[in-house]
Amino acid sequence: MKAIIIKTICVIFLLFPFIINAQNLTKTEQNILNLVDKNHEDAIVLLEKTVNINSGTMNPNGVKKVAELFDESFKNIGFSNRWVDQSEVNRAGHFFAETQPKKIKGKKILMIGHFDTVFEEDSPFQSFVRKDSIAFGPGVNDMKGGNIIILYALKALKQAGVLENAQIIASYTGDEESTGNPISISRKDLIEAAKRSNVALAFETSTGFNYATVARRSSSSWDLEVSAKRAHSSGIFSKNTGSGAIFEASRILNSFYNELPEQYLTFNPSLILGGSKVEYDEKGNGTAEGKSNIVPEKVIVHGDLRCISNEQIQQIETKMRAIVANNLPQTTANISFKHHYPPMKPTDGNYQLLKVLNQVSLDLNQGEVKAYDPGKRGAGDISFVADYVDGLDGLGATGNGAHSFNESINLNQMRLQTQRIALLIYRLINSK
Repeated sequence: MKAIIIKTICVIFLLFPFIINAQNLTKTEQNILNLVDKNHEDAIVLLEKTVNINSGTMNPNGVKKVAELFDESFKNIGFSNRWVDQSEVNRAGHFFAETQPKKIKGKKILMIGHFDTVFEEDSPFQSFVRKDSIAFGPGVNDMKGGNIIILYALKALKQAGVLENAQIIASYTGDEESTGNPISISRKDLIEAAKRSNVALAFETSTGFNYATVARRSSSSWDLEVSAKRAHSSGIFSKNTGSGAIFEASRILNSFYNELPEQYLTFNPSLILGGSKVEYDEKGNGTAEGKSNIVPEKVIVHGDLRCISNEQIQQIETKMRAIVANNLPQTTANISFKHHYPPMKPTDGNYQLLKVLNQVSLDLNQGEVKAYDPGKRGAGDISFVADYVDGLDGLGATGNGAHSFNESINLNQMRLQTQRIALLIYRLINSK
């Protein structure tokens, strides 16, 4: 009998790895957790419906269909919704759902998700498949699972009757995977929502159940164009002929490699074309022609640049321009930059938010939540609002294989994450 009891206890701990410490929770908070549990299977049903709608960034009809499902769901919990058309920038649009409190109490919260995925209409990966507590499907992790966490955390709070004086904006962009240009149009409404908020919580794919993102690096691109004197190869390095475009490009790239590296900075020359004739377009396609007996007159290099702050961006650009300007004989070079996503700096306010989230997690016996290394994260929508609000990102679903045909989500952890976020919001809207 004793052996049976021990075995039973072990099974319980395997099935319930996170036993909630009720002593640290109020009755209202415990009720919120129970409501998340009650709604969990409904959440999975809606997740399946959204995954089974193809919403690739360049499929505006699919993105709009996903938005229609969320429109109905948010109306059912008393939110006021609007659709922001983005056809002007060749994208589907954005969805905003907002509470309408008569009196605002606590932090004003902006929650950020996105409806689009990297899987376009012609993708062979099209449907939701559930295998016990794991589900597979296009965008199930990045980031349709995170979208569900937003909705069902708010649904539990609404059912618990605690949103009466809360200002909450749930925003879902339709083009996070390939942002519409210009940014001044495609992110205008998101930025305006941030200006009416104190806190931004973004639900991009989680970097791990016990990590949150307090900083994200920028995303920029650069184009280097080198010109030289075309001549017979027998005269290379002479005073009249000089060094040729390829040697000059090599000098520049080697100097970048040796002189630029510092913490959180990456710079990637992703494409290079050189020769006596070069053609290149913005889609990343190009051709080059050359002969061994001709000194090459042109090189084009396209690259990526990621920085942790605007200050770092400015410093690195200055260094890169100085390197580019120090030309070899009979060569000239120019570098230009395009900025796509701004950085999200690791501010004190972001770390204070992390402390609140960490305490929620500890009170739920879900373990300590740590700051994720920003050097391992790419850019995200929260970066566009980081200058206006304190924020956390990486609060979305856990799983594996984002952007691949094996993309998956852990449904059990989705429930736990929804509970965690619901309590985080509850405590924020009841704080000063």
